[in-house]
Amino acid sequence: MGYAIPADRVVITVAQTGAITNKSINPNVPEQPAEIADSAHACLNEGAAVCHIHARDPQGENTSELAIFEDIHSRIRAKCDIIIQDSTGGGPNLTQEQRINCLDANPDMASLNMGSMMRVSGPYKGVPWSNMPEEIDWYVEQMTQRGIKPEMEVYSHAMLQEVRRLIKEGRVQKPYYINIVLGMRYQGAEPAEPATLISMVQNLPPDSIFNCTGVGSAQTPLATMAMILGGCVRVGLEDNVYYRKGELAQSNAQLVARVVRIARELGKEPATPAEARQYLGLSQRTA
Repeated sequence: MGYAIPADRVVITVAQTGAITNKSINPNVPEQPAEIADSAHACLNEGAAVCHIHARDPQGENTSELAIFEDIHSRIRAKCDIIIQDSTGGGPNLTQEQRINCLDANPDMASLNMGSMMRVSGPYKGVPWSNMPEEIDWYVEQMTQRGIKPEMEVYSHAMLQEVRRLIKEGRVQKPYYINIVLGMRYQGAEPAEPATLISMVQNLPPDSIFNCTGVGSAQTPLATMAMILGGCVRVGLEDNVYYRKGELAQSNAQLVARVVRIARELGKEPATPAEARQYLGLSQRTA
């Protein structure tokens, strides 16, 4: 491949909040702007370079309110230079139009979900999550117009077909940043198994940089595998509320610190935000 993270570095993303996890599941999930910003700063200090953001309203419900995203961004940027990556997945209560509101808050990156899925459990069981090709095209066009790099999220081998289509049509720019999400049965993702990760990495398009998101108890094992395979990793309370079986994680920073310890055992240092910007083809922030 023409692009790769240096062998002695790893880019760590922290997904702090999500659309499903909340304080009733783990009271340490940050929901409000000040909590999210404080958590982002703590995670940066532990080694995270990217912060994946979902917004909540004052009642803790998923929201697409632009003012809330702007509040989160301004609080984070007042504290540190961590890369801000907003979610356009939003939550099951948000419409297609609402999910894209966050782009007007000017994140560095934004998630681009590469296919439609059916929610198979929980209160929204049977409700489809629509990401049709024309919807994907609209999302990526909106990101391109604003200079926001898409983080292409793939939950199965089939979604790599949409990645290849965007590349063929020239809708995304090198290096292509692909987040492999495994183990999210709630939304129909493929199992969080080593063979699945290896197969998906082997099927990535040229000029790709990959990130791995393991859900639940698979978070740490798959993060370790991804680093061995030369990829980036994502950890955080969005995907896993436990530190170990039966023990709730104390914070997002605790989960970041663990993966950094593993990285160092593998001879890797966590990339700084400035380094990650260089690797991923993002502009450097001057303020």
